[in-house]
Amino acid sequence: MYQRIVLALLIAFASIGIARSQDFPERAITLVVNFAPGGLTDVPARMIAPGMQALLGEPVVVVNKAGASGVVGGSYVDRATPDGYTLLVSGISEVQNSFYIHVPYDVEKDFVPIGKIANGPPLVLAVVGSSPFKSVGDLVAYAKAHPSMANVATTGPATSPAIALSQLNAAAGTKIAAIAYQGSGPAAAAVAGGQVSAGFVWLPSIAGMIGSGKVRILAVATAQRVSVLPDVPTLDELGYKHFDHNAFVGLLAPRQTPQPVIDKLNAAINKAIAAPGFADKLRAFGMTIPPQPNTPQSYAAFIAEQLGNQRELAKLSADHRKP
Repeated sequence: MYQRIVLALLIAFASIGIARSQDFPERAITLVVNFAPGGLTDVPARMIAPGMQALLGEPVVVVNKAGASGVVGGSYVDRATPDGYTLLVSGISEVQNSFYIHVPYDVEKDFVPIGKIANGPPLVLAVVGSSPFKSVGDLVAYAKAHPSMANVATTGPATSPAIALSQLNAAAGTKIAAIAYQGSGPAAAAVAGGQVSAGFVWLPSIAGMIGSGKVRILAVATAQRVSVLPDVPTLDELGYKHFDHNAFVGLLAPRQTPQPVIDKLNAAINKAIAAPGFADKLRAFGMTIPPQPNTPQSYAAFIAEQLGNQRELAKLSADHRKP
């Protein structure tokens, strides 16, 4: 008798869970960006939120929870109820952090991939428009002549900007100091304000300042030149090897989020990125829509591949500190 009651209760709870999954969403969905506004993951998140909202029929709100190289926001989503209403706007930091700092979660075990929003953008090395540095060589020469004066804005330990600076220091024989900000947006603002010698920032954060001459791009930290910056050389062309900092943006949910919810969110992503004009908006920031099939499974495989790539890149970084 007792076993029958327990079995009946389990069936009832499962039925309730299935019903709730089928009715999803019934309230606002929060997209958590784990860096400050205006950065790598923030810009695409705010681009896609209106499209997802129209498709899902409930508000889709972007919330910034910056700090600890993305760990603050990541931890918040990791602890969230796995019901599809709190999602992490994921990027390159999720596959980098574990190689450099202590992270209280595992990106593969503690999150469920939903799908990609965008491929790219590139990381660039930028200076204020009035800077005397016209090239990377100028910056390196200054850093060698004034070892305690040169500094570069980054987005904190374990992020691509900090790793890129470590690579540059190792390759050039310099000791340029890293000035950490809570996101690529604030880092770009520091560059534009002349508060730092230069900055490694993601292109979306600074793209709007290039045409006016407010900032100047010295190089791109990618394997190939970027179509929207055709005249800007790569660091590889300038003799600094192994720079391939292309990012990506996607969505992750807390583990145990029901599969029907994941599937509904994935469908909303794919319809939103396929909408007329969305690809053009991304292209302006050096980003592209992900190729199809853009599934939870393909995103999981991509993350696994990126973990392998970052493991190799960490070996090249002078400040590699595995916890």
